[in-house]
Order: sequence, then structure tokens, then C-alpha cells
Amino acid sequence: MTHLFTRIKNVIMADLHEMLDKKEQQNPIALLNEYLRQCEREVEKTRHLLERHYLLKEELTREYHHAKELAEKRKNQAQIASQAGESELYQFVAHEQAKYEERALHLKESLQQTIHQLEELERKYEEMKHKLKDMQIRRMELMGRENAARAHHRMNRVLEAEHYGKPYSRFIEIEQYLERLEQKVKADYYSSTIDARIAQLERELKKQGTDSNL
Repeated sequence: MTHLFTRIKNVIMADLHEMLDKKEQQNPIALLNEYLRQCEREVEKTRHLLERHYLLKEELTREYHHAKELAEKRKNQAQIASQAGESELYQFVAHEQAKYEERALHLKESLQQTIHQLEELERKYEEMKHKLKDMQIRRMELMGRENAARAHHRMNRVLEAEHYGKPYSRFIEIEQYLERLEQKVKADYYSSTIDARIAQLERELKKQGTDSNL
């Protein structure tokens, strides 16, 4: 039965990995964003753990100093009871002193261990923040490359529209329109120039005819 569950688990994990691979191929930035959100949540959880550890350190520190103070207090009281010849009181106070000293020693060890754990957590927390920042920068770089690639793709589609089954792109239409307009302007100019030239020739011919008649 265990072997069967293991096989089922492996098949499910394989399907999951295949799905993630397809998703990454389709939209790698979206998958990266999801991964970054997960990392951000882990960093936030670590920050909360750090805060709890700081509170624990402060509480242990207070308890440690309190136990030391009580142990010192019982020590002084034991000396007084001993000097006064109060053996029964001395035994009670001395027993209390030993208990507080034992507690203080235990609290000191716990405090040192907590401080060590806190230092390790702080180190890992800083590493996590650096890793997260590096990934965020990497995401911006990838997004920049993706945007540039999309922009180039769109520009190429416009500039080389014939390769995509479109004989005339918008730019080509504008160029052709401008060319037609330029040809029309030139034709109109030549037409007006010719008309003016012919009119000038007619006036000259009429003048010559008039002169010859004289």
C-alpha cells in the first residue's frame, strides 16, 4: 500500500512539474512573480519569528536578572540567620538561595542559547532579504528584456508587414499616400507652368502678327 501511495505521489508531482514547466514557457515573468510572492511571504514569516525571538530574549533576560537578585537576597538573609543562630530559618533561606541560583544558571544557559539562535536567525534573515532583492532586480531586468523584445516584435510587424501576410502596413500606406500627393502636386505645378507658357507664347505670336501687318 505504501509503495502504491509513493507511486501516486510521484505521478502527481511529475504532472505538477510538467504543468509548471508549461506555464513557465508560456509566461516566465508571471511564474517568477508568483515565486517572488512566495519568497516575500517567507521573509515576512521570518521577520515575525525574529520579533518573537527578540521578545523571548528580553523576557529571559528579565527572569535571569530577577533570579540572580533573589539568589543574592537569600544569600544575605542566610548569613544573617546563621549569625543569629536561627538554624531552621538558615536552612530554609539557604535552600531558597540554592533554588534561585540553580534557576539563574538555567536561565543563563537558555539566554545564551536564545542569543545564539537570534544571531543565526538574523544572519539568515539578512541573506533572505538580499536574495529577495537580487531576485527583484533580476525580475526588473527580465521584464526590461521582455518589453524590449515585445517592442521590437511589434515594430518588426509594422516595418515588415508583408512577412506576416499583410501586403501594406500602416507606414507603407502613409508612404504611398505621401508619394501620390507629391506626384499630384508636381503634376499640378507642371500643368500650371505649361498653361502659363502657352499663354505667353500666344501673346508673343499675336504681337508678332500685329507688327508684321504694320
